[in-house]
Amino acid sequence: MRQLIKNLDAEFAAIHRTSCELISTVSAELLYARASGASADSGGEQILRCAAVVEQSFGGLTANLWDDPFEWTLPETLNTPAKMLEYLGEVEDLRHRAFLAFGDDADLSKEIMTPAGRTEILPFLLDTLNRARHHQQRARVVFELLKTEH
Repeated sequence: MRQLIKNLDAEFAAIHRTSCELISTVSAELLYARASGASADSGGEQILRCAAVVEQSFGGLTANLWDDPFEWTLPETLNTPAKMLEYLGEVEDLRHRAFLAFGDDADLSKEIMTPAGRTEILPFLLDTLNRARHHQQRARVVFELLKTEH
């Protein structure tokens, strides 16, 4: 049975789709702009954090590479919506490949070793989803504030 895997796959795909939609609605000038009254981070930085959470988790699952993607996802490197969308596509490809490795829902109860210690795959993926959604929601708020300011 793969129902749980299908549901998780759909949730992660929705995060990717929403991030792409958010990035597609802003200009390069607003990508890293800071809204007055919002957190210190820009919407673009929050989308990068959202994608980095997913990339780090699935890089760990697929290749035991737990590095923080911070170094190669700097705003200076991904300075346009087009470059950001390209990066988001790479993260989605990595995530998709990882999901192909799950044979059935029982695989989600297997334990893995992460930098934080031993955990089961399902709680690990649910935590990844929650953290990614958190950053994505913060990005949405910043972009909405910027649209009302400009």
